Amino acid sequence: MADEINRRRDAIDRIDAEIVKLVAERATHAATIGRLKGDGPVYRPEREAEVLRRVAAANPGPLPAESLTRVFVEIVSACRALEQRPSVGYLGPAGTFSEMAAGKHFGQAIDAVPLVSIDEVFRQAETGATQFAVVPVENSTEGAVGRTLDLLLNTSLRICAEIVLRVHQNLMAKGDSLAGITRVYSHAQSLAQCHQWLSRHLGQAERVQVSSNAEAARRAAAEPAACAVGPVIAAERYGLQVLARNIEDEATNLTRFLVLGNLEPGPTGNDVTSLVMSAPNRPGAVHELIAPFATHGVSMSRIESRPARIGTWEYMFYIDVQGHGRDPQVAAALAELQGRAPFLKILGSYPAAAP
Repeated sequence: MADEINRRRDAIDRIDAEIVKLVAERATHAATIGRLKGDGPVYRPEREAEVLRRVAAANPGPLPAESLTRVFVEIVSACRALEQRPSVGYLGPAGTFSEMAAGKHFGQAIDAVPLVSIDEVFRQAETGATQFAVVPVENSTEGAVGRTLDLLLNTSLRICAEIVLRVHQNLMAKGDSLAGITRVYSHAQSLAQCHQWLSRHLGQAERVQVSSNAEAARRAAAEPAACAVGPVIAAERYGLQVLARNIEDEATNLTRFLVLGNLEPGPTGNDVTSLVMSAPNRPGAVHELIAPFATHGVSMSRIESRPARIGTWEYMFYIDVQGHGRDPQVAAALAELQGRAPFLKILGSYPAAAP
């Protein structure tokens, strides 16, 4: 047995050496492309999406596709940083799901900038203080993030990518036991997502809503009788132990984030186009407006209404459709819609996120 183990370890060492050589070769090509591009954009979401899809499709196992693509996200991130480290603003503080989303999409070779509010994340990108913004837009159990939708209405930024993050809530504390815990800190949404688990295991503990999961972890780190609910990254940031993992009530809890910037990604064959429009305040108006999508065979994957703030009972409708704005069917539907909607804004066409 020992001989077989040594033989396989030697094989791994040889493979590792080959991987190092190939990654270095890839980085050399990436750096050369950067010089050839000159002032062209360093971050190309459509190109990066195609690379990751190709990696996932070529994966023979036994590693899950998600694990393999995470490796390549970091390779792409490191190669991108040979040209420039993008600055990415996100809803802070450090240790939140927003930070995890930024890392999942861009990798670690970025200048990540935690900001105090969604408004500030937008503002910093709009003024050029950051190159990109990562903002939450909807959760599969708690619904849309209204402030993000409202700010999309007037921003000059465009959606250039989306991120879907599987949300795992964890219980963390300074100590190593639930015994003696009298207070649970977390963001309101996280507390709601873990209501059943908390009722079963910490039914007598006070639940305290705070501004973020990171703030919850900071408070728990300072109070021996307190714990926090949030992502593992918060435990790492604030020196807490994870006492229970994946305590969310819904196993398929997902949060969708948008990457905003001044790019217009090209088509990849698997894209999303987002838009916002108004409708006349009369019966059947919304049905008439979305009819062009059916006429041209374009699938609508999401519609969300928000008060328009311009008149009583006036609404804006946020819509996602499958396809890129340059795809013939989508372009035809949007052109027809342009002539019907009192207000229409295309928020962006961008690669669909991996599930």
